[in-house]
Amino acid sequence: MEWTELTIRTASEGIELLCAELTEAGFDSFIIDDYEEFQEFLKTSTDYWDYVDESLSKRMQGLSQVRLYLQEATAPQEIESLRLLLEELPARYPGCNFGPLTLALEHVPEEDWENSWKKNYRPLPIGKRLLIVPQWMTVDSLNHRLPVFLDLGLTFGTGEHASTRMCICALEELVKGGERVADLGSGSGILSICALRLGAQSAVGIDIDPAAEHIARENAARNGFDASRFHACTGNVITDQKQMEQLASGGYEIVCANIVAGVLVQLMPVVPYFLRQNGVFLCSGILAEREEEVRQAIEKAGLQVIGSRHEDGWCCLLSKQASKGV
Repeated sequence: MEWTELTIRTASEGIELLCAELTEAGFDSFIIDDYEEFQEFLKTSTDYWDYVDESLSKRMQGLSQVRLYLQEATAPQEIESLRLLLEELPARYPGCNFGPLTLALEHVPEEDWENSWKKNYRPLPIGKRLLIVPQWMTVDSLNHRLPVFLDLGLTFGTGEHASTRMCICALEELVKGGERVADLGSGSGILSICALRLGAQSAVGIDIDPAAEHIARENAARNGFDASRFHACTGNVITDQKQMEQLASGGYEIVCANIVAGVLVQLMPVVPYFLRQNGVFLCSGILAEREEEVRQAIEKAGLQVIGSRHEDGWCCLLSKQASKGV
């Protein structure tokens, strides 16, 4: 089956009304790219990112468009209907700036539509012992590595980013066998699953995004780790003291947090509750220029930095305390 991608260039001011009209006309499946919305996200979500891809920012510069996908068989009639709609809009809403309302067409083969993105992925060796494998792929030889199967069609953590790689390499050294591991901000569950594959006894992953809980649990099951080994949950241990105390009960030998510096700073006061005596806190996702800020928060929480890793402008820190905080 062939598809037609239609791109309507518009203006941010008129994009909401355009989408409402498209929905009313029966075009109920489309993708919106809006530069002003992108900029607003950056302004209001600074706690959750420390770096924005410059190439993405350039691509979004001044961009307001709507993309639709039509099956080739019905595309001609629908395209003509769409052209008429776009011609009428400025006259129907004279006070609204719809921008150019130009229409561009591109043919998209179904194979590209559904599967071509998978071609970009290959098994990814990390450290000395692990191999991250896309869950749809069969690997002929593991080369004596331990496989970690993940659904890589996700943005929650695939092992390709430097911050995640450094965490996994650190886990290779920290996990000796039988440890309890907690992953704060677990995303895809990759750190928990790696720890389990390396020999940890159990792992708990918590994330503020409910979707992450489901995805992490599925990824763990792909690797043979059921509820007796891996527990995923949704919540915020920074603001929910009751949940924090429940999860921290019994303590952990290893606590991970691969999140941005601003959240790490907020998280640090509760980290000691999770650590057993001589437990290690492993944190990453820290831009090099914010390393000192995170180090100070670690020390303020009563922990001491005992090691660090640096890669591609990112930093990973290890810290521990002599006795469990109260």
